[in-house]
Amino acid sequence: MADVKKIATRESYGNALVELGAKREDIIVMDADLAGATKTGVFQKAYPDRFFDVGIAEGNMMGIAAGLATTGKTVFASSFAMFASGRAYEQIRNSIAYPGLNVKICATHAGITVGEDGASHQCLEDLALMRAIPGMVVLCPSDDVEARAAIHAIADYQGPVYVRLGRAAVPVINDPETYKFELGKGITVKEGKDVTLVATGVMVDSAIKAAEMLAADGIDAEVLNIHTIKPLDTELIVNSAKKTGKVITMEEHNVIGGLGSAVCEALSEIYPVPVKRIGVYDRFGESGSASALMEKFKLDGKGVYEQVKEYLK
Repeated sequence: MADVKKIATRESYGNALVELGAKREDIIVMDADLAGATKTGVFQKAYPDRFFDVGIAEGNMMGIAAGLATTGKTVFASSFAMFASGRAYEQIRNSIAYPGLNVKICATHAGITVGEDGASHQCLEDLALMRAIPGMVVLCPSDDVEARAAIHAIADYQGPVYVRLGRAAVPVINDPETYKFELGKGITVKEGKDVTLVATGVMVDSAIKAAEMLAADGIDAEVLNIHTIKPLDTELIVNSAKKTGKVITMEEHNVIGGLGSAVCEALSEIYPVPVKRIGVYDRFGESGSASALMEKFKLDGKGVYEQVKEYLK
């Protein structure tokens, strides 16, 4: 079998920025001394006049981004998720979201797949932090195809957006010829009748692999790709829950405050069904390779399969 193509969504982000820069003069990109890692450096090389590195000063970067947005610019501001959502939270809330400015916060190196950098850099709280900010759109693309499409889509959207991107190379699961991205609309990857697997980001691949293993056991799982955490595609999730009667969420994030919480909130109000949240269970990450950590935290395909099987008992 041919090897599956893998690419990190941070790479996709950098490539999409260059594509946008060629089409639009209003695109401005900012970074906080991490352009090589966040991959904004490719935009810097292509369009140096529209790139600003503010140094290790994430809060200041968000303030400058807000100011530039008031002049009609579409600003992409980047750093690691830990610093973008954590260190610069106040500036994002008060300077960007409160006035509803057109700044796109694209945070890389999120989740345990940051790997050897360890717990201090493995941000597992960013989706919860950004979801709680009024008016903030929150995205978590699953692969290269989806990440590129998402960056192009948010460039046309007026208002603040947070995008969660990864360090590790992940399988390309979407077909670039047929894939269509729509802000706020989830995707049914696989239809099923026994249980609904709701996944976001890197966990979409794990959900697909788990569904294949479940099928071998006679369990027909429906797989939903929720790339937009906020606004959530409540209609898609509720309709699937009505069909299967059981929902399992999956995220490379603390189970508190992210996708699982969003799904539970929606279902409890509209169509209450049993929900199992798969993710990191209220703890910090640790140092190790991305693949080893995904296995240890049972977030790889096999680990998800085992957790789903245990829950369905």
